[in-house]
Amino acid sequence: MTAIRVVAFGGGHGLSASLRALRRSAAGLDLDITAIVTVGDDGGSSGRLRVERDALLPPGDLRQALAALAADNPAHRLTASLMQHRFASMTVPAQAMASGRGPRVERRADRSQDSLAGHAVGNLLLLGLIEMLGDPVAALDHAAAMVGARGRVLPMALHAVGIEADMVAPDGSRVIVSGQHSVAVADGRVTSLRLVPENPPACPEAIAAVRDADWLIFGPGSWYTSVLPHLLVPELAAAIVASGARRLVTLNLSPDRETAGLSTADHLAALHWYLPDLRVDTVLADAKWVGEPEPVRAAAQALGAELVLVPVAVADGSPRHDPESLGAALVPVLGATR
Repeated sequence: MTAIRVVAFGGGHGLSASLRALRRSAAGLDLDITAIVTVGDDGGSSGRLRVERDALLPPGDLRQALAALAADNPAHRLTASLMQHRFASMTVPAQAMASGRGPRVERRADRSQDSLAGHAVGNLLLLGLIEMLGDPVAALDHAAAMVGARGRVLPMALHAVGIEADMVAPDGSRVIVSGQHSVAVADGRVTSLRLVPENPPACPEAIAAVRDADWLIFGPGSWYTSVLPHLLVPELAAAIVASGARRLVTLNLSPDRETAGLSTADHLAALHWYLPDLRVDTVLADAKWVGEPEPVRAAAQALGAELVLVPVAVADGSPRHDPESLGAALVPVLGATR
Protein backbone atom coordinates (compact mmCIF):
# COMPACT_ATOMS: atom_id res chain seq x y z
CA MET A 1 0.00 0.00 0.00
CA THR A 2 1.45 3.36 -1.00
CA ALA A 3 1.87 6.20 1.46
CA ILE A 4 -0.67 9.02 1.63
CA ARG A 5 1.07 12.04 0.11
CA VAL A 6 0.31 15.14 2.16
CA VAL A 7 1.40 18.68 1.32
CA ALA A 8 1.10 21.31 4.08
CA PHE A 9 1.26 25.02 3.27
CA GLY A 10 2.17 27.80 5.68
CA GLY A 11 4.98 29.30 7.69
CA GLY A 12 6.13 30.01 11.22
CA HIS A 13 4.42 28.58 14.28
CA GLY A 14 1.19 27.62 12.50
CA LEU A 15 2.93 25.38 9.99
CA SER A 16 5.09 23.92 12.78
CA ALA A 17 1.94 22.93 14.68
CA SER A 18 0.50 21.30 11.56
CA LEU A 19 3.72 19.40 10.83
CA ARG A 20 4.07 18.17 14.42
CA ALA A 21 0.47 16.94 14.22
CA LEU A 22 1.17 15.16 10.93
CA ARG A 23 4.20 13.46 12.48
CA ARG A 24 1.89 12.11 15.17
CA SER A 25 -0.70 11.09 12.57
CA ALA A 26 2.04 9.11 10.84
CA ALA A 27 1.96 6.72 13.83
CA GLY A 28 -1.48 5.58 12.63
CA LEU A 29 -1.12 6.28 8.92
CA ASP A 30 1.65 5.89 6.37
CA LEU A 31 2.22 9.53 5.41
CA ASP A 32 4.61 11.08 2.91
CA ILE A 33 4.81 14.69 4.19
CA THR A 34 5.95 17.75 2.26
CA ALA A 35 5.96 21.25 3.77
CA ILE A 36 5.77 24.19 1.34
CA VAL A 37 6.91 27.27 3.19
CA THR A 38 6.39 30.99 2.64
CA VAL A 39 9.49 33.02 1.80
CA GLY A 40 8.40 36.54 2.71
CA ASP A 41 9.80 36.77 6.25
CA ASP A 42 11.66 40.07 6.72
CA GLY A 43 11.73 40.35 10.50
CA GLY A 44 14.27 39.33 13.13
CA SER A 45 17.18 37.14 12.11
CA SER A 46 15.74 36.37 8.65
CA GLY A 47 15.24 40.04 7.93
CA ARG A 48 18.79 40.86 8.95
CA LEU A 49 20.18 38.12 6.72
CA ARG A 50 18.11 39.37 3.79
CA VAL A 51 19.71 42.80 4.22
CA GLU A 52 23.22 41.97 5.40
CA ARG A 53 23.89 38.90 3.26
CA ASP A 54 21.36 39.42 0.46
CA ALA A 55 20.07 35.97 1.40
CA LEU A 56 18.39 34.12 -1.46
CA LEU A 57 15.71 32.85 0.93
CA PRO A 58 14.76 33.94 4.45
CA PRO A 59 15.64 30.83 6.47
CA GLY A 60 13.58 31.24 9.65
CA ASP A 61 10.30 29.59 8.62
CA LEU A 62 12.18 26.88 6.71
CA ARG A 63 14.22 26.14 9.84
CA GLN A 64 11.11 25.86 11.99
CA ALA A 65 9.55 23.40 9.54
CA LEU A 66 12.68 21.24 9.60
CA ALA A 67 12.69 21.21 13.41
CA ALA A 68 9.01 20.26 13.49
CA LEU A 69 9.66 17.24 11.26
CA ALA A 70 12.80 16.09 13.10
CA ALA A 71 13.02 12.43 14.10
CA ASP A 72 12.54 11.50 17.76
CA ASN A 73 15.87 9.78 18.41
CA PRO A 74 18.22 11.72 20.74
CA ALA A 75 20.87 12.56 18.14
CA HIS A 76 18.39 14.07 15.68
CA ARG A 77 16.48 15.89 18.43
CA LEU A 78 19.73 17.41 19.67
CA THR A 79 20.56 18.62 16.15
CA ALA A 80 17.06 20.08 15.82
CA SER A 81 17.45 21.84 19.18
CA LEU A 82 20.79 23.21 18.04
CA MET A 83 19.18 24.60 14.89
CA GLN A 84 16.57 26.34 17.04
CA HIS A 85 19.19 27.75 19.46
CA ARG A 86 19.34 31.54 19.28
CA PHE A 87 22.47 33.46 20.22
CA ALA A 88 22.08 35.90 23.12
CA SER A 89 23.69 39.35 23.19
CA MET A 90 27.11 39.00 24.79
CA THR A 91 30.42 40.79 25.06
CA VAL A 92 33.88 39.96 26.37
CA PRO A 93 35.26 42.73 28.64
CA ALA A 94 38.52 44.18 27.27
CA GLN A 95 40.33 43.65 30.58
CA ALA A 96 39.45 39.94 30.53
CA MET A 97 40.81 39.56 27.03
CA ALA A 98 44.00 41.40 27.96
CA SER A 99 44.58 39.23 31.02
CA GLY A 100 43.95 36.03 29.10
CA ARG A 101 41.34 34.87 31.56
CA GLY A 102 39.28 33.28 28.85
CA PRO A 103 35.70 33.54 27.68
CA ARG A 104 34.02 35.36 30.58
CA VAL A 105 31.06 37.18 29.07
CA GLU A 106 28.54 39.77 30.09
CA ARG A 107 25.02 40.03 28.75
CA ARG A 108 23.94 43.38 27.36
CA ALA A 109 20.84 44.87 25.82
CA ASP A 110 22.68 46.59 22.95
CA ARG A 111 23.57 44.08 20.26
CA SER A 112 24.72 46.62 17.68
CA GLN A 113 28.31 45.34 18.02
CA ASP A 114 27.40 41.66 18.34
CA SER A 115 26.83 40.25 14.86
CA LEU A 116 25.58 36.87 16.16
CA ALA A 117 23.07 38.22 18.66
CA GLY A 118 19.53 37.23 17.78
CA HIS A 119 20.47 34.77 15.04
CA ALA A 120 19.29 31.17 15.22
CA VAL A 121 21.99 28.61 14.50
CA GLY A 122 19.77 26.93 11.91
CA ASN A 123 19.34 30.19 10.00
CA LEU A 124 23.10 30.50 9.61
CA LEU A 125 23.40 26.81 8.74
CA LEU A 126 20.79 27.06 5.98
CA LEU A 127 22.33 30.24 4.63
CA GLY A 128 25.74 28.54 4.51
CA LEU A 129 24.37 25.43 2.80
CA ILE A 130 22.56 27.51 0.17
CA GLU A 131 25.74 29.49 -0.52
CA MET A 132 27.87 26.32 -0.69
CA LEU A 133 25.54 24.22 -2.83
CA GLY A 134 24.01 27.00 -4.90
CA ASP A 135 20.67 25.21 -4.73
CA PRO A 136 18.14 25.93 -1.97
CA VAL A 137 16.32 22.62 -2.44
CA ALA A 138 19.55 20.62 -2.15
CA ALA A 139 20.44 22.67 0.93
CA LEU A 140 17.08 21.95 2.55
CA ASP A 141 17.30 18.25 1.71
CA HIS A 142 20.75 18.08 3.33
CA ALA A 143 19.52 19.90 6.44
CA ALA A 144 16.51 17.54 6.55
CA ALA A 145 18.88 14.57 6.61
CA MET A 146 20.78 16.17 9.48
CA VAL A 147 17.65 16.12 11.66
CA GLY A 148 16.24 12.86 10.26
CA ALA A 149 13.17 14.78 9.04
CA ARG A 150 10.00 12.72 8.59
CA GLY A 151 9.27 14.59 5.40
CA ARG A 152 10.56 17.20 2.97
CA VAL A 153 10.71 20.99 3.34
CA LEU A 154 10.48 23.17 0.23
CA PRO A 155 10.16 26.92 -0.38
CA MET A 156 7.07 28.18 -2.21
CA ALA A 157 9.30 30.26 -4.52
CA LEU A 158 12.95 30.15 -5.54
CA HIS A 159 13.81 33.52 -4.03
CA ALA A 160 12.61 35.79 -1.27
CA VAL A 161 9.48 37.83 -1.90
CA GLY A 162 7.99 40.95 -0.39
CA ILE A 163 4.48 41.17 1.02
CA GLU A 164 2.49 44.35 0.54
CA ALA A 165 -1.01 45.15 1.81
CA ASP A 166 -3.57 47.89 1.30
CA MET A 167 -5.05 48.64 4.70
CA VAL A 168 -7.66 50.82 6.32
CA ALA A 169 -6.10 52.41 9.41
CA PRO A 170 -8.06 52.87 12.66
CA ASP A 171 -8.72 56.51 11.72
CA GLY A 172 -10.27 55.44 8.42
CA SER A 173 -7.38 56.48 6.21
CA ARG A 174 -6.09 54.13 3.53
CA VAL A 175 -2.44 53.15 3.70
CA ILE A 176 -0.03 50.81 1.97
CA VAL A 177 2.04 48.64 4.32
CA SER A 178 5.13 46.89 2.96
CA GLY A 179 6.93 43.90 4.47
CA GLN A 180 5.67 40.73 6.12
CA HIS A 181 6.56 41.86 9.64
CA SER A 182 4.96 45.29 9.14
CA VAL A 183 1.74 43.75 7.79
CA ALA A 184 1.62 41.30 10.70
CA VAL A 185 1.85 44.01 13.37
CA ALA A 186 0.09 46.96 11.69
CA ASP A 187 -3.05 48.45 13.20
CA GLY A 188 -5.90 48.36 10.73
CA ARG A 189 -7.80 46.10 8.36
CA VAL A 190 -6.24 44.49 5.32
CA THR A 191 -8.28 45.09 2.17
CA SER A 192 -5.87 43.72 -0.42
CA LEU A 193 -2.72 41.61 -0.36
CA ARG A 194 -0.03 41.12 -3.01
CA LEU A 195 3.49 39.81 -3.49
CA VAL A 196 6.46 41.82 -4.72
CA PRO A 197 7.28 40.78 -7.40
CA GLU A 198 3.79 39.63 -8.32
CA ASN A 199 4.99 36.64 -10.34
CA PRO A 200 7.90 35.04 -8.47
CA PRO A 201 9.32 31.79 -9.86
CA ALA A 202 7.69 28.88 -8.06
CA CYS A 203 9.83 26.05 -6.73
CA PRO A 204 9.54 23.24 -9.33
CA GLU A 205 9.74 20.55 -6.65
CA ALA A 206 6.85 22.23 -4.83
CA ILE A 207 4.77 22.20 -8.01
CA ALA A 208 5.53 18.49 -8.47
CA ALA A 209 4.56 17.74 -4.85
CA VAL A 210 1.22 19.50 -5.29
CA ARG A 211 0.58 17.69 -8.56
CA ASP A 212 1.18 14.27 -6.97
CA ALA A 213 -0.48 14.90 -3.59
CA ASP A 214 -3.41 13.05 -2.07
CA TRP A 215 -4.11 15.89 0.41
CA LEU A 216 -3.33 19.62 0.44
CA ILE A 217 -3.52 21.22 3.90
CA PHE A 218 -3.83 24.97 4.50
CA GLY A 219 -3.45 26.49 7.98
CA PRO A 220 -3.34 27.04 10.79
CA GLY A 221 -1.20 30.16 10.82
CA SER A 222 -1.13 33.88 10.19
CA TRP A 223 -3.69 34.16 7.43
CA TYR A 224 -2.32 37.10 5.45
CA THR A 225 1.39 36.45 5.89
CA SER A 226 1.66 32.64 6.08
CA VAL A 227 -1.37 31.04 4.42
CA LEU A 228 -2.65 33.32 1.65
CA PRO A 229 0.77 34.11 0.07
CA HIS A 230 0.86 30.60 -1.44
CA LEU A 231 -2.27 31.44 -3.41
CA LEU A 232 -0.55 34.54 -4.84
CA VAL A 233 2.27 32.66 -6.59
CA PRO A 234 0.66 32.15 -10.02
CA GLU A 235 2.33 28.81 -10.89
CA LEU A 236 1.65 27.41 -7.43
CA ALA A 237 -1.95 28.62 -7.42
CA ALA A 238 -2.55 26.98 -10.81
CA ALA A 239 -1.06 23.73 -9.53
CA ILE A 240 -3.28 23.83 -6.43
CA VAL A 241 -6.41 24.28 -8.56
CA ALA A 242 -5.36 21.58 -11.06
CA SER A 243 -4.30 19.01 -8.45
CA GLY A 244 -6.48 15.97 -8.00
CA ALA A 245 -5.78 16.04 -4.26
CA ARG A 246 -8.36 16.56 -1.57
CA ARG A 247 -8.03 19.82 0.32
CA LEU A 248 -8.25 20.51 4.04
CA VAL A 249 -8.27 23.84 5.87
CA THR A 250 -7.35 23.90 9.56
CA LEU A 251 -8.77 27.06 11.10
CA ASN A 252 -7.01 29.19 13.68
CA LEU A 253 -8.32 29.11 17.21
CA SER A 254 -8.52 32.89 17.56
CA PRO A 255 -7.84 35.95 15.40
CA ASP A 256 -4.33 37.35 15.47
CA ARG A 257 -3.43 41.00 15.10
CA GLU A 258 -3.28 40.96 11.31
CA THR A 259 -6.81 39.51 11.03
CA ALA A 260 -8.44 41.59 13.77
CA GLY A 261 -12.02 42.24 12.73
CA LEU A 262 -12.28 39.12 10.56
CA SER A 263 -14.71 36.46 11.68
CA THR A 264 -13.87 32.79 11.39
CA ALA A 265 -16.14 32.59 8.37
CA ASP A 266 -14.30 35.56 6.84
CA HIS A 267 -11.06 33.56 6.97
CA LEU A 268 -12.64 30.98 4.66
CA ALA A 269 -14.09 33.67 2.41
CA ALA A 270 -10.59 35.13 2.01
CA LEU A 271 -9.41 31.86 0.48
CA HIS A 272 -12.08 32.20 -2.21
CA TRP A 273 -11.31 35.90 -2.68
CA TYR A 274 -7.65 35.25 -3.52
CA LEU A 275 -8.19 31.98 -5.40
CA PRO A 276 -11.78 31.85 -6.70
CA ASP A 277 -11.36 28.39 -8.26
CA LEU A 278 -10.21 26.81 -4.99
CA ARG A 279 -12.41 23.96 -3.83
CA VAL A 280 -12.06 22.50 -0.31
CA ASP A 281 -13.21 19.13 0.99
CA THR A 282 -12.85 19.50 4.77
CA VAL A 283 -12.63 22.42 7.20
CA LEU A 284 -11.31 21.45 10.62
CA ALA A 285 -12.12 23.66 13.62
CA ASP A 286 -12.30 23.48 17.40
CA ALA A 287 -15.89 23.65 18.66
CA LYS A 288 -14.87 25.64 21.74
CA TRP A 289 -13.08 28.35 19.74
CA VAL A 290 -15.09 28.52 16.53
CA GLY A 291 -17.95 30.53 18.05
CA GLU A 292 -21.34 30.24 16.39
CA PRO A 293 -20.79 27.29 14.03
CA GLU A 294 -23.52 27.96 11.45
CA PRO A 295 -21.83 30.92 9.67
CA VAL A 296 -18.62 28.89 9.54
CA ARG A 297 -20.49 25.87 8.23
CA ALA A 298 -22.07 28.02 5.51
CA ALA A 299 -18.70 29.49 4.56
CA ALA A 300 -17.23 25.98 4.39
CA GLN A 301 -20.10 24.78 2.22
CA ALA A 302 -19.52 27.72 -0.13
CA LEU A 303 -16.08 26.22 -0.76
CA GLY A 304 -17.59 22.75 -1.18
CA ALA A 305 -16.38 21.58 2.23
CA GLU A 306 -17.74 19.75 5.25
CA LEU A 307 -17.12 21.42 8.63
CA VAL A 308 -15.60 19.02 11.18
CA LEU A 309 -15.62 20.20 14.80
CA VAL A 310 -13.10 18.47 17.07
CA PRO A 311 -11.16 19.49 20.21
CA VAL A 312 -7.66 20.39 19.00
CA ALA A 313 -6.57 23.12 21.46
CA VAL A 314 -4.13 22.69 24.33
CA ALA A 315 -5.68 21.88 27.69
CA ASP A 316 -4.57 25.06 29.48
CA GLY A 317 -7.21 27.17 27.72
CA SER A 318 -4.82 29.19 25.58
CA PRO A 319 -5.48 29.54 21.82
CA ARG A 320 -2.80 27.11 20.69
CA HIS A 321 -3.16 23.88 18.78
CA ASP A 322 -2.13 20.73 20.61
CA PRO A 323 -0.11 18.62 18.14
CA GLU A 324 -1.26 15.35 19.70
CA SER A 325 -4.96 16.28 19.57
CA LEU A 326 -4.66 17.76 16.09
CA GLY A 327 -2.79 14.67 14.93
CA ALA A 328 -5.51 12.41 16.29
CA ALA A 329 -8.15 14.52 14.55
CA LEU A 330 -6.33 14.28 11.23
CA VAL A 331 -6.10 10.47 11.20
CA PRO A 332 -9.74 9.72 10.25
CA VAL A 333 -9.83 12.63 7.79
CA LEU A 334 -6.64 11.76 5.93
CA GLY A 335 -7.37 8.06 6.19
CA ALA A 336 -10.59 8.57 4.24
CA THR A 337 -8.50 8.34 1.06
CA ARG A 338 -8.03 4.63 1.72
